[in-house]
Amino acid sequence: MKTNKDLSRRKFIKKTAASGIALNIVPAYVLGGSGRISPNDKLNIALIGCGTQGLRMLNGWLKRSELQFVSVCDPNTESRDYPQWGKSRGETHGAEGGREVGRRRINDFYAEQKGKSNFNGCTVYADFRELLEKEKELDAVFILTPDHLHATIALAAMKKNIKVATHKPISNFMYETRLACDYAKKNKVPTHCFAFQDPSELYTIQEWIKQRVIGKVKELHRWTNRPVWPQGSPYLPKEAPIPEGFDWQLWLGPSTERPYSPDYTHTVFRGWYEFGGGCLADMGYYGFWKDWRVLNLGLPIMADANASFTCEIKEFRSHKVRNNLSYPHAATIHWEVPVKGTDERTDVFWYEGGIRPRTPEALVKGKEQMPKEGVMFVGEKGILFASYGYRNPRLLGVKEPDKIIASINVPSVKKVDETGEMISSFLGGKSSRGDFGHVQTVAEMICLGNMAIRMDQRLEWDPKTLNVTNVPEANQYVKRNYRKGWEL
Repeated sequence: MKTNKDLSRRKFIKKTAASGIALNIVPAYVLGGSGRISPNDKLNIALIGCGTQGLRMLNGWLKRSELQFVSVCDPNTESRDYPQWGKSRGETHGAEGGREVGRRRINDFYAEQKGKSNFNGCTVYADFRELLEKEKELDAVFILTPDHLHATIALAAMKKNIKVATHKPISNFMYETRLACDYAKKNKVPTHCFAFQDPSELYTIQEWIKQRVIGKVKELHRWTNRPVWPQGSPYLPKEAPIPEGFDWQLWLGPSTERPYSPDYTHTVFRGWYEFGGGCLADMGYYGFWKDWRVLNLGLPIMADANASFTCEIKEFRSHKVRNNLSYPHAATIHWEVPVKGTDERTDVFWYEGGIRPRTPEALVKGKEQMPKEGVMFVGEKGILFASYGYRNPRLLGVKEPDKIIASINVPSVKKVDETGEMISSFLGGKSSRGDFGHVQTVAEMICLGNMAIRMDQRLEWDPKTLNVTNVPEANQYVKRNYRKGWEL
């Protein structure tokens, strides 16, 4: 590929990426001295969503020399009313958040880095649509908004050929999940989901299962201690005055009109069907994405859920209250999942809200309690047991487990920097393993599970037509009801 000497490094990298030339053959002079990224070749990033999660992750991203944060966006100007988890420490206010907080942190970091008293290179917006229209040199957006905005923003950015990284979920609705993932694949827009994890223990567990130390895997069980936010209410919250500096209409985005309440916003959004993905989307991406890789699983066409409910007394009779607004206090799900390339199925089970699987006999004999979170692979000859994130994997119900483990040679795998893998992809390298195409099966499985929770029934699913075939009324939850002008 010929280039003129006056061709900028940024334009050259963009041209090589567009032509499919891998980044690893870009000449060193383009990258800068010693193979480092030149200041002119950093990825220009906009942070969309300046709440607790976005600001927490921003701290690490700012230290990456390949990234330059040039803009922030949030419908909230600035406030200190973001709820946090855990026991009270006597706080008189919540955590801080909002676009001005994000801009200040970015400008302060770059000022200190450059040895200047101030830095004013970060622009600020309330509306992501205005940001995408005005920021002409933008390379990528990092989406850290509430769940209901993820796909809307991602699609708007991808249609401008802007790279997209988003936190989980891709969307809290099946239709949007399919739309965003398919668009990214069809148009070859580099993407990344921040829930991608590649711990070294994954390869240990993968090899143990491959060597059949517990026999053929029949069941997979995952459980979490979530929710740690309020949910389970069958009633809408009371209307409250909209805080000064907060644009409620922009926060709602594609969702239908309703009165403002702080019980919807900031860190508590995920408990509502309309705005969040519940416990399953919050933690399922972290866990099941790894499990699907280990077991080579496909897309289930069935989900069977059981959800908790509340009762109330009215006219001296106690009755069950139908809850179509928020995720239940607790739920379980069962999927029958195909193993790719075979005729086999694996039974996958999910537990949330304090519900856990039956304690394995080996733990009972060892006088151990079931942890509040964890994962179990149940095989024909034993159980592979680990923490939720795969730490401390061990064998249960297997004779001489230490001897078996010592006999297995786990291939050495280079430690992966997940953020670095994303950056390399965005700079023109091969696709990140965290891209939308890789997570789509798990993302759709989670959407199917949440529909089953909402219906509190077994749903049979046709992925080709995006249609529940046995409970027609469930199809109203495949796609959200869009406000005019926000349709996807």
